[in-house]
Amino acid sequence: MKKTNIVACLLACAPTGSPADGFRSLEQNASGLGVAYAGSAAVADNASTLHYNPAGMTLLPERQISLGLAGTRHEYAFDDRGSTTTGRDGGDAGHWRMQPNAYLSWAVHPDWVTGLGISSPFSFHTDYDNDWRGRQFALETRLRAWNLNPSVAYKLSGQISLGFGIDYQKLKLEANWADQHRSDTDAAWGWNAGVLFALSPAMRVGVAYRSAMTFDLDPAFPLQGIDHDGKLKTPGVFTVSVWQQITDRWEAMGDISHTRWKTVDGYSENGWRFAWGAAYTHNPGWKTKFGIAYEHGPLRHDRTVALPDHHRLWLSLGGQYRLAKGALDFGYAYQWVKTPDVDQSQDNGLRLRGDYDASGHVLGVQYTLDF
Repeated sequence: MKKTNIVACLLACAPTGSPADGFRSLEQNASGLGVAYAGSAAVADNASTLHYNPAGMTLLPERQISLGLAGTRHEYAFDDRGSTTTGRDGGDAGHWRMQPNAYLSWAVHPDWVTGLGISSPFSFHTDYDNDWRGRQFALETRLRAWNLNPSVAYKLSGQISLGFGIDYQKLKLEANWADQHRSDTDAAWGWNAGVLFALSPAMRVGVAYRSAMTFDLDPAFPLQGIDHDGKLKTPGVFTVSVWQQITDRWEAMGDISHTRWKTVDGYSENGWRFAWGAAYTHNPGWKTKFGIAYEHGPLRHDRTVALPDHHRLWLSLGGQYRLAKGALDFGYAYQWVKTPDVDQSQDNGLRLRGDYDASGHVLGVQYTLDF
């Protein structure tokens, strides 16, 4: 495959949206979905590692491309608990969304690897019926971010690898409420870095960080996170991961991540995520994956109807089929969401009060090719 064709393929796969912890989107590949993204900074099994920990590219074949697609369906059904507004309960505010991703890694020297990734680290979308009782607060709100991430990795020794990437991110926010409509776009720069420690041939530990970014948007948006000057800051994320080959058939991985949501206007707490997963190799061609994760969300009683998020429990299942020069990964995750409650009011005396029946489903597939 020629280099020009690879770059064209990557650019054709610019991602759309998928919500997660706050408006952070974790589904940046499908290969990690089966283990609930446990060990994300240490697994390094395809080129998508450059998003989670670019140092992992030193473990890959000389040249590799990885293309993925995740489909996400979140359900948000409002139940009124004493609002002063009029109308119906708004139906299901969630919808299916498709989220592609694309990554390329290329070894330019035995110790140096370059890479390029396209992903969508922050996004969400809620859309209520036009006659819902909270239309004065929010009808449809959509945030989408496209991230271009050139990266480089260096093998410092047989045990330590370093990685660094530059992030150029373009963010678009659209909102409809009452008789108002707003749409605005801005771009910002950031960075990500990681270290990968090979403690033994059967055990790795990864440490990674993605920086915060600040976008300038219309201050009239009724979205939590935008301050009175119209600045929207996305939080930095710190992750520690471990991967271990237990036997010739079993491998296990774990993950702890800390998202600095308290640096974002209107968010009361930081976010935490804990994940554990395992994989079983049946034969050289087939592998089964499963995992569990808990997300401690950043919103409490200060959440809004634009993004009625809360703590989440992930239950994941997936598999991998090895090809002659690559692999096909697939997975599914069910997300149980603790009941989100909202209590919003306006100066005109309107009050919206209720809670949600919320859950989520994620499906994904990833194709990886060594060339």
